[in-house]
Amino acid sequence: MSATRPRNAVRSVVGGSLGNLVEWYDWYIYSAFALYFSKSFFPSDDPTAQLLSTSIVFAIGFLMRPLGGWLLGVLADRYGRKSALTWSITLMCAGSLIITCTPTYASIGIWAPILLTLARMAQGLSLGGEFGTAATYLVEIAPPEKRGFWSSFQYVTLIAGQLLALALLLLLQFVFLTEAQLESWGWRVAFATGAILAVSVFWLRRGIDETPDFLEEGGAKRKGGLMTLIREQPKQVALVFGLSIGSNVSFYAFTTYMQKYLVASAGFAKSDASLICSGALIFYIVIQPILGALSDKIGRKPLLYWTWIAGVLATVPLFTAIGAAQSMLSAFLLICLAYLIISGSSATSAVVKAELFPPHVRALGVGLPYAISQAIFGGTAESVALSFKAAGIESAFFWYVAGCMGVALITTLFVPETRWPGGKPKRAA
Repeated sequence: MSATRPRNAVRSVVGGSLGNLVEWYDWYIYSAFALYFSKSFFPSDDPTAQLLSTSIVFAIGFLMRPLGGWLLGVLADRYGRKSALTWSITLMCAGSLIITCTPTYASIGIWAPILLTLARMAQGLSLGGEFGTAATYLVEIAPPEKRGFWSSFQYVTLIAGQLLALALLLLLQFVFLTEAQLESWGWRVAFATGAILAVSVFWLRRGIDETPDFLEEGGAKRKGGLMTLIREQPKQVALVFGLSIGSNVSFYAFTTYMQKYLVASAGFAKSDASLICSGALIFYIVIQPILGALSDKIGRKPLLYWTWIAGVLATVPLFTAIGAAQSMLSAFLLICLAYLIISGSSATSAVVKAELFPPHVRALGVGLPYAISQAIFGGTAESVALSFKAAGIESAFFWYVAGCMGVALITTLFVPETRWPGGKPKRAA
């Protein structure tokens, strides 16, 4: 065992994962509560127009992700994964506090949506750096033969963050508040909770171990940076970007947009849609480590092929069937099938991308092209869906998702298998 192996790798995984959970909770509460707070920031008599406005702000937050992927990626590669993760949670906390305290449009006019946008920009900056740094951290502290399993917990906690946001929404909907109270002030409880959790995680992340790969590379002595990444790893950057087109669009289509789709298109009540999505997300969480461990046995690419081939063939029929679902059970089962399909990508997302790069540009190499793809494709998924719906051609969005997964399928043909036979992953040169 290396002298630089973390004192307690399991504790480090838990610490990094819990931080990731809170980061994604803070990000997802915006989408989960958009049905309730949209009218507080965007006055309109048309609920669809209000949702479209909040979705546009959601997309603006994504535009900050490439900047976050660059800044925090360079910070992680030069000065440590731990330092970058600490800065990431600080920015996320600031964004949640701003949204919690911002008065409504009726009180301060145009400043309300401006402050909302600024808060989401800060959170986008945070999350832009979080993905690449967290993926790098989890892969680097894992035992080499279990990197697929351990790194799959990035999406476990990512999904758990979304589930926690929905769980809080359900508690407020069914137990504590009326719909009028949720629309008036109850949504602020979710953002305030996120800010409080972020403060706790700030101290947690200050106590986790640095990764052995970063320490063995000599940390700041081996400076990477954007130009080094482009010069040394151009093919790998392109591969991460291509894979991310399919994974980002399909993930946001079947998760964050699904709740709105169930309400606006399938005709379910808001509370029923929340229950359906919460149950399906539990299933999604459970299968992540199973498929992550499977990738340690059979390789990463078979799971990627499963996702993209099945996704291209089944996305349009699945969306069509979900929109026509007559019961909560049928909608739940159909969404679970969709999650089973996209899990081949999400469970291996961190390890596939991280194993493509050497340590001195790994966080930047994983985070920046992923964040650029998020800004262009992931952040606009809801706006694209709502725009197609407003134009009366909602089904065009289903074909759009399938097409993006097709791009990822073509990209996978050029992705090297980073796991060696026998469960020993190949180390990036």
